[in-house]
Amino acid sequence: MSSETLAVGQPAPQFRVAAYGNPSVVSLDALRGKIVVLYFYPKDDTPGCTTEGREFTALYPEFQAAGAEILGVSRDTVASHEKFACKFDFPFPLLADTDETLCKAFDVLQEKNLYGKVGIGVERSTFIVDREGKIAYIERKVKAAGHAAAMLRIVKQLP
Repeated sequence: MSSETLAVGQPAPQFRVAAYGNPSVVSLDALRGKIVVLYFYPKDDTPGCTTEGREFTALYPEFQAAGAEILGVSRDTVASHEKFACKFDFPFPLLADTDETLCKAFDVLQEKNLYGKVGIGVERSTFIVDREGKIAYIERKVKAAGHAAAMLRIVKQLP
């Protein structure tokens, strides 16, 4: 699926990606019937990404009670995800999109300029996929603090 078709109401791009957590490989098909909160973040164990992950962790029981699963995604390796998840006790899988397939499918790679150095990085973004596998919500340019609570409010409104 090309990124031009990513819009609310459209089927979410299918994926099967290695992860740290249970299960060790995550596919969207296997989560059919659940709401999926797929949040893309730039890098393990950095301040904003830690804030975001810890806030999702704090609210994880409420997400589960609402029938939702949380998946964090970055271009880091499974080993890096393991260190990050263990350090902060993240209860949800972290997907290792090392080949950028998922990042490209969801069109989250953007040109970034950091201290005069231009490169391609992950734009902090969240996609909520409904129980039928369709995109229910998209947010780009996410601010980490308070984001998890905002996503929980949206999840609770979904059928």
